[in-house]
Amino acid sequence: MYITEIFLKDYRNIFELRLDLSDGINIFLGRNAQGKTNILEAIYFSSVLRARTSRIQELVRRGGAQAFLKINFSRADVSQDLSIEIPAEKRSRKLFLNGSMARSKEFIGRLNSVMFSPEDLFMLKSAPLKRRQFLDGEISQASPSYYEMLTTYNRIVYQRNRLLKQIRERSARRGNLEMWNEQLARYATQILLYRLIAVDRLNEVAQEIHKKISARNEKLLIEYKLNKVALDIPTDNLRSDAFKKDLFFWYKKNLHARIENDIARGTTSFGPHLDDLNFFVDEMELKTYGSQGQLRTAALSLKLSELELLRTAAGEYPVLLLDDVMSELDAARREQLLTFLKLKKIQTIITATERKYFPEQNFGRIFFVNAGKVFLME
Repeated sequence: MYITEIFLKDYRNIFELRLDLSDGINIFLGRNAQGKTNILEAIYFSSVLRARTSRIQELVRRGGAQAFLKINFSRADVSQDLSIEIPAEKRSRKLFLNGSMARSKEFIGRLNSVMFSPEDLFMLKSAPLKRRQFLDGEISQASPSYYEMLTTYNRIVYQRNRLLKQIRERSARRGNLEMWNEQLARYATQILLYRLIAVDRLNEVAQEIHKKISARNEKLLIEYKLNKVALDIPTDNLRSDAFKKDLFFWYKKNLHARIENDIARGTTSFGPHLDDLNFFVDEMELKTYGSQGQLRTAALSLKLSELELLRTAAGEYPVLLLDDVMSELDAARREQLLTFLKLKKIQTIITATERKYFPEQNFGRIFFVNAGKVFLME
């Protein structure tokens, strides 16, 4: 899988840009705040429909009527294109696949990409939301139906929270909660199953990769952490109907046990929207005890594992987006990373402020970015 052409119009600080990309390594050099990250964000947004801002209208260039993104790419040797229109005045967007309008669930997973930024190097120590987004993003690209499931679940949580506040204010009946508890438990069961299976796969791949890139042959372990309580039902067969049934009733039981607390707070205090991931190296919890070097190595292992898992799901590697990561890695890790990318023939788009982070020999296409304009360097 690789991108052949990008076209952006009135996107962030870019007035108009058309780029032909190499199917190998593409490097965008330039000072900070010139638009390098905007190019990577446009690609990633086209993959998962999630940007750095919660208001997509902020993606529209100031003074522009609407932002327009179009990406031509090859998947399984078949040329495809996707495009997005984002009006400046409306909280909406239009999605197109190969010229025809599409829904979100048809869009996500069509162009697979993995984004790696300096923030990801510290994901292991940041808020749980970042780790959930990492896991949900990977699963959504591999299984687009998961994205729709997650969207529905979040909508149920929102509606249940509204009802909880109304019950607290005595403007709704407590009995109305039963329907929402049933719906929430059903979708929570499906989401947790997807996540547990994904963490199992991540562990298998990440452990092998981590051994190769850690100087001390460390063992990385990823643990799914449920919010507030431990899972007290056997997990021997995650895909069995018996486990799904037990999990559904386990969620209903725990939701019921927290009804008084939820009404008092006006919010749902239990479910996948509050779960987390724990990371261990040689049985030591990284979030609490890991060194900066161990955190960087573990984060790099996770992103490379995500590449491998999406390759397994799609049959080919996704596009890799590296946003100013090279400056955060030491020379040895930079060399290991670039060698890995060339060996696997992964299309990679890298941003950096300086040329010194890359080998002297010509190994990819290099662009210079200045004030939203891009120039190919000879």
